[in-house]
Amino acid sequence: MKKTEIAVVGGGPAGMSAALAAAAQGAKVSLFDSAREHLGGQLIKQTHRFFGSEKENAGTRGIEIRAMLEKEILENENIDVHMDSTVLSIYYGNEIGVEEKNTYDIWKYDKLVVATGASEKMLPFTNNDMPGVYGAGAVQTLMNVYGVTPGKRVLMIGSGNIGLIVSYQLMQAGVKVAAIVEALPNIGGYRVHASKVRRMQVPILTSHTVLKAYGDETVEGAVICEIDDKFQPVPGTEQNIECDIICLSVGLSPLTELMWPVGCKMKYVPALGGNVPLRDEKMETTTEGIYVAGDASGVEEATAAMIEGKIAGLSAAAALGYDNNYEALYNEYVNDIRILRSGPTGAKIRQGLAQLREV
Repeated sequence: MKKTEIAVVGGGPAGMSAALAAAAQGAKVSLFDSAREHLGGQLIKQTHRFFGSEKENAGTRGIEIRAMLEKEILENENIDVHMDSTVLSIYYGNEIGVEEKNTYDIWKYDKLVVATGASEKMLPFTNNDMPGVYGAGAVQTLMNVYGVTPGKRVLMIGSGNIGLIVSYQLMQAGVKVAAIVEALPNIGGYRVHASKVRRMQVPILTSHTVLKAYGDETVEGAVICEIDDKFQPVPGTEQNIECDIICLSVGLSPLTELMWPVGCKMKYVPALGGNVPLRDEKMETTTEGIYVAGDASGVEEATAAMIEGKIAGLSAAAALGYDNNYEALYNEYVNDIRILRSGPTGAKIRQGLAQLREV
């Protein structure tokens, strides 16, 4: 059996930040990530500039933030990095099962930070399994990691920030965006992103949905229609959209499967993306010694994930007796995330967190 003081599951923005915060306190950290080459999670495909405060790298591209955090981690003697490593299970007794490069080991930990991120949601419509139907994350990976355009003409489903950003990136790569379809009556993403695509003559059709994809072997087009205030199709409003790609950007679901078997209490909170663990202000779940951060605690922007990771890593180290200016740092991080979630853009997250506090 292998041992570590703090195990961090997931090498995305939350996991990397948690590992660095704990290691800065003096704790020994083992960071596990399923990627084979680089840490960073979704940051590895995010070429757009981040919003937020200067402290959290506002104005810097996600791929650059990823590289900076990875460099800090690899140079930190308190962090042991395990790539191509999948944590398959958490066991009672402070143990995790890890498959690393086709070998299986049991690791004993003192504290655990779960930063497993989220998965893309699917949308039910006829022929949604046809080749040519992609999630927005897959499209970003093809273009921004491998330099491959997915098709020539795209129908984007969803006008949140990711849908708008990926639409703009597609156009930068020379791909035509036929339209952006949004089920809600309002655009979900920031106005600055919507303005970019509108300036390029891309229609954003609110109160619309996709009914079906069609084509002989791959997508050749889609049928969309208007929907009413109960999200039901309005007869007679159907229209054909010629496209060879249907890109779905309809939200994310927190990846919380590891936490259920060890008794972490959960609550379904739509504003946070689905089932999320109950936790205290230090990001510790109802199972002692297990902390959560990032999209696994509720789907939010990467900046919030990084701050939550700092809080979780710092708190886990403090619980082991490490105190390197702990109180001042903790108060700083809590204030940072409070400011980030203030204002109208953070209303949805505040609503979701309020539901957790009611339990």
